Amino acid sequence: MSTTAELLKGAAELFPGEVVTQAHVRHFDLPLGAGRFALITLDNGHDHTKPTTLGPQSLANIDAAIDQVEKEAAAGEIAGAGVTGKPFIFAVGADLKGVELLKRHEDALAIGKGGHDVFKRLATLAVPTFAYYNGAAMGGGVEIGLHCTYRTVSAALPAFSLPEVFLGLVPGWGGCTLLPNLIGAEKAISVIIENSLNQNRQLKGEQVHALGIADALFEGADFLEQSLIWTAAVLKGEIAVERPAIDRGEGWDQAVAKGRFLADSKVHGAAPAAYRALDIIAAAKDGDLQAGFDAEDQALADLIMGGELRSGIYAFNLVQKRGKRPAGAPDKSLARPVTKVGVVGAGLMASQLALLFLRRLEVPVVLTDIDQERVDKGVGYVHAEIDKLLGKGRIGQDKANRLKALVSGVLDKAEGFADADFVIEAVFEEIGVKQQVFAEVEAVAPAHAILATNTSSLSVSEMASKLKHPERVVGFHFFNPVAILPLLEIVRGERTDDASLATAFAVAKKLKKTAVLVKDAPAFVVNRILTRFMGEIQNVIDEGTPVEVAEKAVEPLGLPMSPLVLLELVGPAIGLHVSETLNAAFPDRFTVSPNLKAVVEAGKRGFYVHDSGRPELDPEVAALLKQGDTVLTGEQVRARVLDAVAREIGLMLDEGVVAEAQDIDLCLITGAGWPFHLGGITPYLDREGVSERVNGKPFLERGVASVPA
Repeated sequence: MSTTAELLKGAAELFPGEVVTQAHVRHFDLPLGAGRFALITLDNGHDHTKPTTLGPQSLANIDAAIDQVEKEAAAGEIAGAGVTGKPFIFAVGADLKGVELLKRHEDALAIGKGGHDVFKRLATLAVPTFAYYNGAAMGGGVEIGLHCTYRTVSAALPAFSLPEVFLGLVPGWGGCTLLPNLIGAEKAISVIIENSLNQNRQLKGEQVHALGIADALFEGADFLEQSLIWTAAVLKGEIAVERPAIDRGEGWDQAVAKGRFLADSKVHGAAPAAYRALDIIAAAKDGDLQAGFDAEDQALADLIMGGELRSGIYAFNLVQKRGKRPAGAPDKSLARPVTKVGVVGAGLMASQLALLFLRRLEVPVVLTDIDQERVDKGVGYVHAEIDKLLGKGRIGQDKANRLKALVSGVLDKAEGFADADFVIEAVFEEIGVKQQVFAEVEAVAPAHAILATNTSSLSVSEMASKLKHPERVVGFHFFNPVAILPLLEIVRGERTDDASLATAFAVAKKLKKTAVLVKDAPAFVVNRILTRFMGEIQNVIDEGTPVEVAEKAVEPLGLPMSPLVLLELVGPAIGLHVSETLNAAFPDRFTVSPNLKAVVEAGKRGFYVHDSGRPELDPEVAALLKQGDTVLTGEQVRARVLDAVAREIGLMLDEGVVAEAQDIDLCLITGAGWPFHLGGITPYLDREGVSERVNGKPFLERGVASVPA
């Protein structure tokens, strides 16, 4: 049997680039005469912008610190021991850069075992142990605290989670076993499964305490000081920590069943992580911790060697790294300052844009429209949203007053835009209307002003073609809902200059959006892929496959919603318009469905009614459908849809719509909410052999979103 030290030494050799976390031990006398105390501080030597992670060498350092504390505890030299983090950060879990490098199942197993062997020593010391969650704590950072006897949490803690299932892993250093045994299966499943599958939702300090994960909550300003006073009172027996009894009977089983239902509704069996975590939680009911830890090791190793986790890490890196350094963006020094923003239009989309610019840039924003009623409605929407933020305590009264004072509406573009640096239009999606709007804006806006269009499918170059200065027109395509979806497709027209483009990227960054540079090609990235995807579903329905079979066929991808529910959200009329635009550009691949046209002409908002609480085919829509007699199976539908998407992505890359496949994936993750376990889409197409079948080669090199060769 390898010792922990040997396991970690072997793992560290596989990962030479680790940012190593030190485990500093310091001693002091506790208040109230409670005795000598040893405090281990986790610190990687960087400030809070580089959070503390736990790679193999870091675990070895923690192991060595526990060696020292263990001897002191056995000798009666200390009354207790604690773990805390550097300012603002407790620890954010395993270092994923190391996980990416693993090639063998036994190396992956060593990572799981190594973490368990180190952390569980905290539970067997001769003195009580305490975790002080002073700052952000995720994954392994949460788990090291779960092995301690007691925990306190800072009210200022901004983010606490077990995000492993979101990435394609399980909490594998004690989380699946210890958390349900601490707070019960139902609450544990909400943290491990539900929060992860809801876009990696984070807990705040107060929620951590309310769930019973932490035994005490203290203010951030003097968190450690108050925690140590509390620790002293616990050690002296002045405070008795009482935890509610856990239902280890039917309640536990019901919680697991509910967790499985939740996983099915989110990923439809497409990604194994949630189910592996639920299996371990189900087995943890009897309180056998070691059996749970062994199951975690096995699940961790299996998942580390699986495609979903590699896709998950790839997706995470896209969002965290590539998303922050857009490929092909011009030098940011070329960007011009933006001190006032104009918005053409005052409908819902325009009003959402006005609110976003106002909140992020905090500069004057002026809306225009064709009549005063619309203008007033747009400004009223922005004011109402600011009032909501105030009501929720997200902003103070002074800030609310200031923001309201910065937004205005006028009918006269000359009055509104004469000193604007950035004007964005969000008017009707028709090329003639947009050309006219830009001609009017160009006549009154300053010579340096950027003219941005929120078009979803029309040519930016054509829109700019009749202007005196087409070089300052740029596509600035947001996704609905604007406040939630991070993607911003920035489109370079044929004559857009570098300064205008650089300004667009600088504004995107201030808006906290994920900007991707896109060539001026029909429907850009997300809408082109979604329209091809939806179009193929629509085609098989038109040809004769039942609606339900076509819809269910793509469930194994684990998408956030089914194609026809998505169509309802987008609006059938918009879906039809985009398909007509793409059909005009690429008639051989994009069809215009006569059934979709009939649904739009009948004024229907979608294919479904929701009277029973779940979507059912609307009888009026069913009566409209004219279908052929070619009926495909779910497998045949799925193969046809995936082939179509793979072919389209291959063509888009050949056309240079984006720099590389990574940008396609980044767009689908941030603009359409496609799951991390698919890696967007190209890793999944590679993994399923679709890319090879359709294009003769994979989209990504081996090891980019898969286990290295």
